[in-house]
Amino acid sequence: MIREVKEESKREMLKRISAHSHIRGLGLDEKGEPLFIADGLVGQLEARKAAGVVVKMIKEGKLAGRGILFVGPPGSGKTALAIAIARELGEDTPFVMINGAELYSSEIKKTEILMRAVRRAIGIRIREFRRVYEGVVKEIKFALASHPFNPYVKVPRGARITLATKDEEKTLEVDQAIATQLAQLGVRRGDLISIDADSGEVFKLGRVKGVEKAKYYDVETTRVLEEMPKGKIFKEKEIVRTVTLHDLDEAYAAQKRAVISLIGVGTEEKEIDPEIRRAVDESVKKALSEGKVTLVPGVLFIDDVHMLDIEAFSFLSRVMESEFSPILIMATNRGITKIRGTELEGPHGVPLDLLDRLLIITVRPYTTDEMREIILIRADEEEVKLSKDALELLVKIASERSLRYAIQLMQPARIIAEKKGRDEIRKEDVEEASKLFIDVSQSVELARKWEDKFLK
Repeated sequence: MIREVKEESKREMLKRISAHSHIRGLGLDEKGEPLFIADGLVGQLEARKAAGVVVKMIKEGKLAGRGILFVGPPGSGKTALAIAIARELGEDTPFVMINGAELYSSEIKKTEILMRAVRRAIGIRIREFRRVYEGVVKEIKFALASHPFNPYVKVPRGARITLATKDEEKTLEVDQAIATQLAQLGVRRGDLISIDADSGEVFKLGRVKGVEKAKYYDVETTRVLEEMPKGKIFKEKEIVRTVTLHDLDEAYAAQKRAVISLIGVGTEEKEIDPEIRRAVDESVKKALSEGKVTLVPGVLFIDDVHMLDIEAFSFLSRVMESEFSPILIMATNRGITKIRGTELEGPHGVPLDLLDRLLIITVRPYTTDEMREIILIRADEEEVKLSKDALELLVKIASERSLRYAIQLMQPARIIAEKKGRDEIRKEDVEEASKLFIDVSQSVELARKWEDKFLK
């Protein structure tokens, strides 16, 4: 199977270890009951059980017209639960996370930002059969030519490649575009590759042992197969790709801009025309009715939902009633607070009419034992070694100040320990780090103490 890497996945590969990179799922057993520690989650048994029910409803298509709201104090795991739901739904399930404050931009309307997030959270799974040449490279030779801008640099202008399986062997002459891809991918003897006969796209699928004159290493960065694959080299192969509605919107918009530029009226559009989105929806409906594609409802997670205003809330109500709508999950740490854009107060800063459509899951504060397990999981994820006394001090800091603050102290404490020639964090390292970096409560105390010295 050839799978297109989504934009979100590309960003995921490039980023460092994140605050929730240890989350693998909801940690439920076969009966849907939560285990105390599983899949990177600790405790929150009631909330995880409720989230498991939500996943079941989503898979059965029974969540239409409703959303989920996680309510709990800061640092209680609301974002972790939303990510765990997306993990349970499958690898190619689109997961889009935005913060309520992201909507306020001087260039694009907030409803446009919301609409783009909604469309990015709805996937279309496309299955198609492609004609491909697939086999193990037995021989590869490049025909080189001088670079057009630098005669001292040689670039491929073609290549001759011999592919083999257990049943067949073929030698192919390929043009410059394919030869360049082969060179860029570093294709060599022993590689299992696939070449799309229509588009010329090259995919490197792994390595196969036992090919004559091929060089092998003890450690390979690609998948290594012990046996030569069977079958014909030239064949039809099913390819599965998942794109989002927003990807299709952008493609249609690009086509429109290209047509307009031909008559010399090129304009830069910051928002996508609603007519384009309607055209995309009609095309998708037709493809769905013909069975050519499958709809993949993803997750749109809005953190700090109390930051939205009445206009945005009204827009979300309409989204939940639309034909193409993602699974809407929201989170807030506010109690009774003002609804932005009005003089009214409401529970969690959400209008009552929208609140009435939501399944509300409460997330309680962590116990001391749960905090200890979470700190151990994060220490393992961040490759930090904690001594017993350092762990207990971090647990104490987490219970007296905040869990986030305790976790944030681990890396500064590691650097302090390394400067002292140790790879294990001790109690004194954590104490020193806590003096260098203060928490929220200490910051508030300083603000009060030096109130007359700060600018107002």
